[in-house]
Amino acid sequence: MVEFVVPEPEYDRYSNRQLAAVPLALLALALLVLAGWYLTTGAPVTPGIEFTGGTEVQIATDASQTEVRQALEFETDGVQPVAGSNEYIVTTQSTDTDTIRSQVESAGYEIVSIQTRSASFGADAQRLALMGIGVAFVGMSILIFVLFRSFVPSIAVVLSAFSDIIIPLALMNLFGIKLSLGSVAALLMLIGYSVDSDILLNNHILRRRGSFYESTYRAMQTGVTMTVTSIAAMTVMYIVSSLFRIPLLPDLAIVLVFGLVVDLMNTYMMNLSLLRWYKFEGVSR
Repeated sequence: MVEFVVPEPEYDRYSNRQLAAVPLALLALALLVLAGWYLTTGAPVTPGIEFTGGTEVQIATDASQTEVRQALEFETDGVQPVAGSNEYIVTTQSTDTDTIRSQVESAGYEIVSIQTRSASFGADAQRLALMGIGVAFVGMSILIFVLFRSFVPSIAVVLSAFSDIIIPLALMNLFGIKLSLGSVAALLMLIGYSVDSDILLNNHILRRRGSFYESTYRAMQTGVTMTVTSIAAMTVMYIVSSLFRIPLLPDLAIVLVFGLVVDLMNTYMMNLSLLRWYKFEGVSR
């Protein structure tokens, strides 16, 4: 693997509190966003029709987004333009496809595709998705504590992984990205990405020879290379899948970009500050 030339950071200029302050502040802000969203909408993240049930209609027309919204008689949840085309994706919680098809055709729009999901199926899918994320996180946490057998290094990894999930969820709300099968897959993948970079840092600092900062820099050379490469790949995936209208991939890619950027901050600021405290202060107490 070709590594990026990562400039050696001057960590000794900052205290542990200063390093951890930014990641913890953003985590607290993200939790506030999710809590506010829950109080306002009844869910911490707005679910897509995969989890609520409803109908998704892709139409072709030269009309504007506003004209499409006004022309359709049924209540729509969203009218999103498809990049690089004269098509729109219309979503509604109604599952009466005959009425929807009739009204779309009466408005003079061409139906490219139409998909319907029942509310009961959506509720089951949502429950299974949340259960999958919870089981994956708990399993990861248990494995980390077994691997390191020390509270502070283990909690540093778990806290970083938790933040890598919570902050992208808040960003999804702010950017209008609904919870879909693609975003759920991205959240599951983020657990793996986060643990990978954090274990790399912990192993270099706790189990390899060399000073604290030498070990940190060696871990960053590999870890930053891995993460930046993944961010670049996911950015390309998002652009290409959006242009070619590939289902699921745009949501998966953009949530991974959010999470990987956040992971750089959490790993090399919050996790590192906890490890430095543990190495120089916690162990001696």
